[in-house]
Amino acid sequence: MGRIDLTDPTRPVWVYPYTQVSFRFTGTSLSVTVVNHWNYGDTKLGVVIDGVQTAVRIPSGFTGANDMPNSSTSEGTAAAPATAVEADDAAQADVAADTGGVAPTYGPVTVTLADRLPDIEHEVTLFKRQDGQHYLEVLGYGLDAGATILPPATPEPTRRIEVFGDSVSCGERNEASLYVGRLDPAADLSGYSNAWYSYAAITARNLGAELHDTSQGGISLLDGIGWFAGPDYVGQESAWDCIQYNPVLGESKPWDFSRYTPHVVVVAIGQNDAHPDDFMASDYDGERARHWRTRYVDFLKSLHARYPKAVIVCLTTVLQHDPAWDRAIDEAVRAFNAAPDAPASAAYGKFATGDAADGVHDAVAPAVAHHFLFTRNGSATPGHPRVAEHKEMARELTTFIESLGEDVWQS
Repeated sequence: MGRIDLTDPTRPVWVYPYTQVSFRFTGTSLSVTVVNHWNYGDTKLGVVIDGVQTAVRIPSGFTGANDMPNSSTSEGTAAAPATAVEADDAAQADVAADTGGVAPTYGPVTVTLADRLPDIEHEVTLFKRQDGQHYLEVLGYGLDAGATILPPATPEPTRRIEVFGDSVSCGERNEASLYVGRLDPAADLSGYSNAWYSYAAITARNLGAELHDTSQGGISLLDGIGWFAGPDYVGQESAWDCIQYNPVLGESKPWDFSRYTPHVVVVAIGQNDAHPDDFMASDYDGERARHWRTRYVDFLKSLHARYPKAVIVCLTTVLQHDPAWDRAIDEAVRAFNAAPDAPASAAYGKFATGDAADGVHDAVAPAVAHHFLFTRNGSATPGHPRVAEHKEMARELTTFIESLGEDVWQS
């Protein structure tokens, strides 16, 4: 599950959070052999065996919890600790400089996922906890002598969701449970990031849906602003149609959209675009703000072109931000719904070649985009939402999607 780079099917590369594989196996132990293509942070792999979740650290260049503040993300308000962000930008630059501009690779390394299990049949889900701070190349699995791998007991879901979001949609820093409703501390909390408990993943499980969590911490709508991959910041503008997109980890690669068609698309972008200048709050009718709204409409048209029968849900989250961004999204959604088949102002995407008519567009399919607001939208916390707040968002988003009716899943 998830956007997986299958350029070499024997060495699949996991890029996005919540990417996963499930299977049954026999025996008393399980291991996985991986190559960790690392940019920053404390990388961990999530594993659920017989319903019990654990996290396993993967070798990387991580040096310590206070040596390298987490990722290039500091969403929300100007109150976020700027020193952490600046230190992180420097740390990422140092990684590239120390390796001749190429991010280090760790492995192949074999990681033990479980041992001393009862000698019975087990079910496992192995998943990527974190975003494109690292890519994980999966080489194979290790079992006891004579043990076997079997298909999962549960069939794949027929419902499909895709989320284009930022660090909140990734579940970044959400396991820091003592910091509910508080700023993130000035320390690297990347090891506390767990996509399994993101509102996106919880919502998908609530609805019995497969999920592609096409999200990245620090990412914005537009290139050149936000927090991801600075100083030449990368936005969804250059990432949404890619399978690989982190410039530190190599060249971008296009995603094959024929491999996955969602019924519901969630666009959760806009909270990082206020960096370095909150132009939507300071000058709503100014040129930059108007351009941003135009490009948001272009993104919706590009999504509609690729997924003409999908329902689109646009939102921000409970992370504190100026309400001008929600006003802008509302305006953009109304503009899109008024003319979903009109050409985009310009191509939107790293590998886009034309306007929204590109792709598999079906002109007779109705375009439906909704602007959804959480009860505590933009006001619950100055720091990253924790698991409790993700569960709150998931309850509300699940209820909203259910209210759209069963027809949503029939396309």
